[in-house]
Amino acid sequence: MEFPPSNIEHEDRYLRWIAWLNVCKGVLLCLLALGLLGFLHRDIDAIVGNWLSLLGMNMENRHIVKLLARLDHVTDKQVAEWSGITFAVAGVFLTEGAGLLLRQEWAKYLTIGVTASFVPLEIVESIKHFGWLKLGLMVVNIAVVAFLVVSLLREKRRPRQALPAVSTQPPATVAGCEAVGTPGS
Repeated sequence: MEFPPSNIEHEDRYLRWIAWLNVCKGVLLCLLALGLLGFLHRDIDAIVGNWLSLLGMNMENRHIVKLLARLDHVTDKQVAEWSGITFAVAGVFLTEGAGLLLRQEWAKYLTIGVTASFVPLEIVESIKHFGWLKLGLMVVNIAVVAFLVVSLLREKRRPRQALPAVSTQPPATVAGCEAVGTPGS
């Protein structure tokens, strides 16, 4: 498989974009996890009901009534678990983003693995309930995976110019002004 020569500046710009996207997702998920912790030992359905009424929602709508009834059964243990899972996912995104910003090869592999693992779920979800936003997110994730795979393949094909050539001859030692070689020369 032959790849056209890459423009390293463009590649670096896209890599930084992906890194900052992951950092932003991680920060937003951390904020969400902290927000979930704010619901501990509180009446969640009453809080959400107040928010919905402030937004001018019809509190007798069957969907809102069903939502509030489900929220009434949420326990503190469930809220803590959701918060912990959200913190864990945020940690993965922050790790990916920091690794990519530091140009670490392992971060590319981690990002490929995590992002590619969501693509099948996004395909199924798009088939069940089509939405342009879902389709757009799926396309972005596929593009990120493809870019990182091509970037890794290009790195493997780049010549290793930074490594010095290894000599098979033993090094000559210098004594005074004369070079001394191996004995018998």
